[in-house]
Amino acid sequence: MMEEAGAYEELRAGFTAAVSHELRTPLARLLSLLESAVLPGVDRDALLAQAREQVEEMSELVDDVLFLSELESGRHVVALSPTRVLPVLEDVKSRLADSAERADVTILIEATPEVELPLRRRMLQVVVENLVQNAIRYAGPGSLLTLSARPGTLEASDDGRGVEVDELTRLFERFYRSDRARASRGSGLGLAIVKHVVGSAGGNVQASGGPGQGLRVICSFPAP
Repeated sequence: MMEEAGAYEELRAGFTAAVSHELRTPLARLLSLLESAVLPGVDRDALLAQAREQVEEMSELVDDVLFLSELESGRHVVALSPTRVLPVLEDVKSRLADSAERADVTILIEATPEVELPLRRRMLQVVVENLVQNAIRYAGPGSLLTLSARPGTLEASDDGRGVEVDELTRLFERFYRSDRARASRGSGLGLAIVKHVVGSAGGNVQASGGPGQGLRVICSFPAP
């Protein structure tokens, strides 16, 4: 019991430190922007727009941290009943269409109407949203993201920039972002949330790819 308590405290302290570290960067940028806004001759509208982006980034991080915390505490029921995948894929594609267009990322869906996966609709939506947002942020202009589903498997595959091979195993770590990805907005929790949701439903997640070879993420679920 003492060992478990010690391990939990170490995990909690590490997680708190990571959150604090991730919040410092947008907070520092926000402070700098606000200080610049009082200087004469500056474009205040542009600075305020950038400040708003930093506030949105912090809000997104807080939302992701709270959601992951609720997942780990068991407050969110992940696997409850099977959900048809195609309507969820279509819904997420529609809602993120503007973001995908701005990033010049095309989304293609490959799934038949009868395919189901053992997740509540809300949890399946969370997984798909994070997979799509990851590609929108990091795949690069001109990329094609293919979302495919078949019994027991959900796959997101893009033909974009890709990542270094030695980074593939770290993509699902909390707050991990490759050097290339650090220039983009994002909490660094999206794929960690995907892994946790899929794992809580008894499944597993794997990533493959390489520099210039895109990124392929496969979520596999146990047979019913």
